[in-house]
Amino acid sequence: MATADVHVRVCEQEILKYDLEIKALIQDITQCDGPQSKLTEMNAEVKKHFHSLRSRIQDFERIAMEQDKESDKQALLDQVEEHRKQMLSNQTAWRKANLASKLSIDKMEKQALLNGSDGAVRQRKMTKEGLARNAGDITENLMSISRMMAQQVQQSEDTVTTLATSSRTVQETNEEFKAMTGTIQLGRKLITKYNRRELTDKLLIFLALALFFATVLYILKKRLFPFL
Repeated sequence: MATADVHVRVCEQEILKYDLEIKALIQDITQCDGPQSKLTEMNAEVKKHFHSLRSRIQDFERIAMEQDKESDKQALLDQVEEHRKQMLSNQTAWRKANLASKLSIDKMEKQALLNGSDGAVRQRKMTKEGLARNAGDITENLMSISRMMAQQVQQSEDTVTTLATSSRTVQETNEEFKAMTGTIQLGRKLITKYNRRELTDKLLIFLALALFFATVLYILKKRLFPFL
């Protein structure tokens, strides 16, 4: 029985907590002046609390039905009925709060539209003036870009001319190098030819001297030693 009493007290405390939270949310909904999204969020929170409250009332009823004594059972069932009546009263207050809040939001939105009509005229005027200024700024920017592009084109032409001149200079230098290379190769061939001719001349001179000395020795031999 003590355990049942504990469960009863816990259920009563939670039911009271959800009831108070629902009443506070309903009060917030009554004072809500928009936007609509905020009201939707608050209603979703109220639905969640109602679901939790309904679940705890059902738990309370189950505990009542499990009582052994008929008097205890009936007393708890009477409390369950009171809690359900209170929940129905909260639901009625919730619907009234939603209606009042929606009317308030609709009124404020209509007022905002009326106030915005005059502002829209001024806004359109300011928009036209802003567009005119923007158009002038865009034209000036385009002209500036055009001048910059012309300068870039001129610089590119100058660069191409410089590159062409440099290319011709390099080509002429390359031709000169080729001509010098041909001259050097020709000189090398001539030097090689002259060196060979010098060697041939030395060999012929040596052979001529050898023949001369051989002739002289032969004559001396015949004159001085005829018997040999």
